[in-house]
Amino acid sequence: MRVLITGANGFIGRQLVLRLLETGTLRGRTIDALLVVDRCLGALPEDGRLRRLPGDVTESAVLRRALADGVDVVFHLAGIPGAIAERDYELGYRTNLLASLELMQLLRAQPSPAVLVFASSVAVYGDDLPPRMNGEGDLQPALTVGAHKQMVETALVDLSRRGELDGRAIRLPSVVARPDGTSGLLSGFMSDLLNAFVRNTPYCCPVSPEATGWWMSVRCCVANLIQAAELEVDSLRSRRVWQLPVLKLSVAEVIEGLVELYGEERRSLITHAPNPQLEAAFGAFPPLRAPQARALGFSHDRNVASLIRNALTPPGAPRRGRPQVRVKESLQ
Repeated sequence: MRVLITGANGFIGRQLVLRLLETGTLRGRTIDALLVVDRCLGALPEDGRLRRLPGDVTESAVLRRALADGVDVVFHLAGIPGAIAERDYELGYRTNLLASLELMQLLRAQPSPAVLVFASSVAVYGDDLPPRMNGEGDLQPALTVGAHKQMVETALVDLSRRGELDGRAIRLPSVVARPDGTSGLLSGFMSDLLNAFVRNTPYCCPVSPEATGWWMSVRCCVANLIQAAELEVDSLRSRRVWQLPVLKLSVAEVIEGLVELYGEERRSLITHAPNPQLEAAFGAFPPLRAPQARALGFSHDRNVASLIRNALTPPGAPRRGRPQVRVKESLQ
């Protein structure tokens, strides 16, 4: 089997590479070649199955080279984060929209439809969210990145209907814990909070303790991406886009979980200086249920303690012993 990952050297991409190299199989078949595309690939491990294809996905020649010998499964993770795409519209347009459409056009030329897993985003819903959601919310993007993700979802569904792709799109929430200050995401404070607490360094959080968000660890995210690829066509029931289950947690709940794991003495590390605009956009997420996705095997991190452990122990890394905490599973 030949598997392609775009954005392979990104935060999520690197962990997906490690997980696939560790398991060595996908969809019941051995992975013979793992093709990885990104502008820089130096952080990835040495492995005979890796085929490194350095380059930018906005360059058609890079995508054509990646697909020259055919692929069976594609994980399309490459993209420009929301804050950067908002500042530089042309960059976001070329990367998040045009490159995604070009990839799908090239995949159409294959003799048989490839499985395409597209990393979409909860940004498709916009800011004006209802009091409760079930994964069927209206799409009203408030940021360019959300508008582009919605457009790609539509193209993926159409090409899957035509039998030219076997597409699956999953809408990701904020995924933690990203390296400090490198994400370009407006929700980057969620990772910064975890990282500061673990390093035992002060952190001024730009939202209030009451701010609520949809949280997911990178370990859980990678498991959901693989689950999307594993689904068989007869289980899709004509659906091609899913809202993933999430943990809806307040910043205060996350801090309590960190205190339970790392000690009360660290609580004073965290102070708050709320940014009203940021909190309005990224601190008022309602409860969300995703029964259709859960029925297909997608999952969240269960509870805040598991979220923290999974966020700080990415795929491919041994789990380190931490204090045991009894926390009831979330019903979100």
